[in-house]
Amino acid sequence: MAKATPPGEMLPQERQHEILQRLRSRGRVVAAELSAEFAVSEDSIRRDLRELAARGLCKRVYGGALPLSAAAAPLQQRRGEQVGRKLALARKAATLVREGQVLLVDTGSTNAAIASALPERMGLTVITNAPDIALALYGREGFEILLLGGRIDPRLGGTVGAQTLQELHRVRADLCFPGACAIDADSGLWGFDSEESLLKRAMIEASGETVVVATSDKLGAAATHRIAQIAEVQHLVVEHAVGRQLRAAFGARGISVHRAEPVAD
Repeated sequence: MAKATPPGEMLPQERQHEILQRLRSRGRVVAAELSAEFAVSEDSIRRDLRELAARGLCKRVYGGALPLSAAAAPLQQRRGEQVGRKLALARKAATLVREGQVLLVDTGSTNAAIASALPERMGLTVITNAPDIALALYGREGFEILLLGGRIDPRLGGTVGAQTLQELHRVRADLCFPGACAIDADSGLWGFDSEESLLKRAMIEASGETVVVATSDKLGAAATHRIAQIAEVQHLVVEHAVGRQLRAAFGARGISVHRAEPVAD
């Protein structure tokens, strides 16, 4: 059996292969931790991450990297990913909604699943910047729909910009469901796009409570623009497979953590 190469003696290509393996298993990598694991300088690790990002294999963020799937992929691409997992999250999220409430629902594939999972005949008002969410609710009994105007960003699948923000400032909601790019128990809720992050922030400010619904790759991940402090999130809906320790970390911050039902293989 061939002897494994000691970490400090790996060629850059070998090290980058191992970094990708860690990225896929952990959901993110931190440059300082990789430097210690591979017994090389942080400069070498940062160079590895830059090369991997240039090859389209990861998303560089401050201090480390995320898998490309955790970054801001176009909505059209995200619609076909993790469908069953998102549906399980959506069903759990829908149980938090009460009769007669006003909901702010952000764009996103998980939020589109939530809209479809909302029960009928509850007298709900749904305010959204996402045309596909408005269409999903159109014609269903017991929904009043308000579509926020503004410039439609086809990558995000919804309206953004000054007009959308102005219309948001004129409404008040009971619950909001901001799309989550990354959420961390210490640093809060984050996004990748500056304009979209401002809109998510405005949704939170316009709502009585905030519900973050996140697939596992978003938990403990990193992104570029802070949307909200963790204290501004009241509810977090996670996948069934999320471990007790991670759920407890959010619970210790005063967040009600709701666990979705398991998804059949």
